[in-house]
Amino acid sequence: MSRKRNFSKRQLRDALGMFATGVTIITSCTRDDELLGVTCNSFNSVSLDPPMVLFSLSRQAHSLNKFEGCDFFAVNILADNQRDLSDRFARPSLDKWDNVEYETGVTQCPMFTGSLAMFECYTRFHYDGGDHVIFVGEAFNMKVGSPAAPLLFYQGGYRAMTPDASDSEWG
Repeated sequence: MSRKRNFSKRQLRDALGMFATGVTIITSCTRDDELLGVTCNSFNSVSLDPPMVLFSLSRQAHSLNKFEGCDFFAVNILADNQRDLSDRFARPSLDKWDNVEYETGVTQCPMFTGSLAMFECYTRFHYDGGDHVIFVGEAFNMKVGSPAAPLLFYQGGYRAMTPDASDSEWG
């Protein structure tokens, strides 16, 4: 059997875009107290016992080396009304943190007010993932926000989700 790919990088990206995901912002704080943050939809649960999650960062990400040097990270699962926050952290910028409301947990990692859920994790592993680095962390602190519509990403753009007709509200 041939292992030759029958698709281009663009075709693969388009096909993967058919999988709807939630949107997160992964944050951390360096040993020099520099705040890090990046929008990420490559977040997933790994294990319930121990409670482990993963995310991946492109090897081209400006903050990759800094994230690799951090012992902790936080995952902020975004609500639909946090699109501006998602856009802000989706690209490199010196002023990402200007006028952004957040609290810090026990790790000093920023956690965004209004997020659907927030997890503080200590970094367990980094793995080679081709053109990405996969980070696996163990969650040790969690906060669940108020029920709301999630921020979704599908086919290269944000999408809206509404409650099922039988639901009167989120939650």
